[in-house]
Amino acid sequence: MQDIEIESLGEALPLLEGIRTARAIRRLRTDPVPRALIRKVCEAGTFAPSGGNRQPWVFVAVDDIDKRRWIADRYRPIFESYIAPALERAASADFPDRLRRNINASIHLAEHLHEVPVLLFIAGWKRRGEHQLEAIYPCAQNVLLACRATGLGASFTTLHRSFGEECDRMLGLPENIPSAVMLPIGWPLGKHGVPPRESIDSKLSFNEFDATTLETRRKIA
Repeated sequence: MQDIEIESLGEALPLLEGIRTARAIRRLRTDPVPRALIRKVCEAGTFAPSGGNRQPWVFVAVDDIDKRRWIADRYRPIFESYIAPALERAASADFPDRLRRNINASIHLAEHLHEVPVLLFIAGWKRRGEHQLEAIYPCAQNVLLACRATGLGASFTTLHRSFGEECDRMLGLPENIPSAVMLPIGWPLGKHGVPPRESIDSKLSFNEFDATTLETRRKIA
């Protein structure tokens, strides 16, 4: 993919359409992603808001196969423990199909994490001893939206934090700049589309909270 194509890629997608159709993509092709494109989506992340314009984020994009295997080997058993309760619930006949599909996609990602072309880590320096998640999470969302615009698939996870210190050492991150988010990125096997969402009418009140919205939500559920 030429640099000029990457420069224009995703620039024409309407903002609200991109927001509405940026569902999590966990089934990814193994084809490589150009580093220039990773640079582009990370640049989108830098336009997220941050208190005092501190911009505390840094990015580490892992495309080395040995490092991806290292991460996947540690991620997989933690994921299996994490997903086990959901798998028990999914055995029920009345378990929602959309949730079962999400579980299956998450399992697929965990089983194939080493094959994902890029594992993007977003880290940030601490302030008063704490992660600045109020800045890092919007940064990650910007990256996800940029992936949607450019045709890449991606998803959001913090599960790697279960082996975070070991992972950060492998990534060369200093103790005061820990990773907070991992975004597996690649070309999607499926398609982007509108994810299932409850109606805004079950969420929105004006001037004061309207308890009838809870009833609307229960009826939808």
